[in-house]
Amino acid sequence: MDYNTQREKLILPEYGRNVQKMIEQVKAIEDKEKRSEQMRAVVQVMGILNPQIRELNDYKHKLWDHAHIIGGFDLDIDAPYPAPTPQQFAERPDVIKLPGKPVKAACYGRNIESMIDLIADCDNEEVKKEMIRSLALYMRQQYLIWNKDNVAEETIFADIERLSEGRLKVPEDIHLGAISQNANFARPGISVGSQNGGNYGGNKKNRNWKRKK
Repeated sequence: MDYNTQREKLILPEYGRNVQKMIEQVKAIEDKEKRSEQMRAVVQVMGILNPQIRELNDYKHKLWDHAHIIGGFDLDIDAPYPAPTPQQFAERPDVIKLPGKPVKAACYGRNIESMIDLIADCDNEEVKKEMIRSLALYMRQQYLIWNKDNVAEETIFADIERLSEGRLKVPEDIHLGAISQNANFARPGISVGSQNGGNYGGNKKNRNWKRKK
């Protein structure tokens, strides 16, 4: 019995084993003109088998690159695009440098620290005051996403001064006001409806009521 584990490894699995076999058969054709003609037909089939690639602007070029990869980079054909080399795909991407400074408060994130730096550099005291209040409101919202208990505004103000390392002082006449009873903050990727029953089948009590009815 012929098992996939015993067969030759698929180079690009999204095109399947038949495409890989077809390319090997095309490579065996002696006449270059006939070989090129058959390869164009195979590339058309590849476009049908991998339709999402058509969303790319240069998808035809990408298909021909994939054909060369499957063929082991030794397709001797007349192609509409230059043949890629193995070195192009062996190169490592540039390393993305991550910020070396750790986040001071995980519940607020690094963007809050950037906002604090921006506000601290503001020279207009009136504008700075409004920015501090907006920042405090946003930080309270972020705090409540990860900590469901209520939070006093004094805690948020203290966090602003701590995260700014003393560069920001919250004016005494700033107050955040009460949180609306209808406010519901959810973590990223979690919809409020999924937590409360919402549009995902309703809560258990309602489902039981419908069955009894």
